[in-house]
Amino acid sequence: MLDQLDRAVIHALHIDGRAPFSRIAEVLGISTQTVARRYRRMRQKAGLRVVGLLDRYRGGETWTVRLTCAPSAAQSLAHSLARRPDTSWVELASGGTEIFALVHVPDDAPGPPPLLLQDIPRRTAITALSAHCLLHTYLGGPTAWRGLTQALDEEQQARLRPPRDTSGGDAAPRPLTDADRALLDVLGRDGRAGYADLAAATGWSQATVARRLAALRADGTVFFDVEIDSALLGGTTHALLWMAVAPAHLDRVATAIAGHHEMAVVAATTGPTNLLAQALCAGPADLHRYLTRRLGVLDGIQTLETAPVLRTLKRAGAVDPLPRRPQ
Repeated sequence: MLDQLDRAVIHALHIDGRAPFSRIAEVLGISTQTVARRYRRMRQKAGLRVVGLLDRYRGGETWTVRLTCAPSAAQSLAHSLARRPDTSWVELASGGTEIFALVHVPDDAPGPPPLLLQDIPRRTAITALSAHCLLHTYLGGPTAWRGLTQALDEEQQARLRPPRDTSGGDAAPRPLTDADRALLDVLGRDGRAGYADLAAATGWSQATVARRLAALRADGTVFFDVEIDSALLGGTTHALLWMAVAPAHLDRVATAIAGHHEMAVVAATTGPTNLLAQALCAGPADLHRYLTRRLGVLDGIQTLETAPVLRTLKRAGAVDPLPRRPQ
């Protein structure tokens, strides 16, 4: 388990994933060397990684994909999905017989995801497939699981928040270029990559990279997330929840669930179940208490299906992160 100082460093990185270690150290009242040492140890032992991500909900579509397949084929198929650049949160569930993934479709890609039309139907080991469009996110993306954000007080959080850049006024975000996508490719593997690495990837100068990244962050196009083994923060039992909620109650129920500390993701979707959530609990008994004593008392939930997550093969960032020197 991580101690309180580890949790404080994680919380600081969630507030500003590119904050210099010296600034984090000043806010926490410790040395820069201590922050760097804790960061490196968590990188090696706890799977800690800062990733820079495109806020996909600002453009394009995100689809949820759920596959049922033979156990002998599940891992290889899940790994192939995890390697795709258009997927995130690839998980093995229900004892290894189900695969869950998010598939992202940019604005300029017509029709449903090519993944669904071309790749998946060719796999004979698949016995069931469902895909539904994500309509609205109540919790997730830039909004973190509360297990990451409970270590710092309000004054410390305020000191760590990056200053808001208002130099662009109300101008609309500039469309992404090939250089922007190269920038995002590096940040998706290591959100703390140095400006020299980002300049090499984009062909820009370091000053241009710094200005463009600041603009992308200021208009909300890019945000930074923290990936870590949630079991070390107390979330040892993960479960995907599919709920059917009466439409008149959907917004109220989803908003209420998004306020529960057990929740990591809450999103409205199309399909026979219109609310998707992911719960992180301390164990099976804790999950049972949550389902019966918190979800069970909410009026409007008509059906609930639960699938324990066995393994997460891919989180929000790209797989196989490039080794880079911590900044």
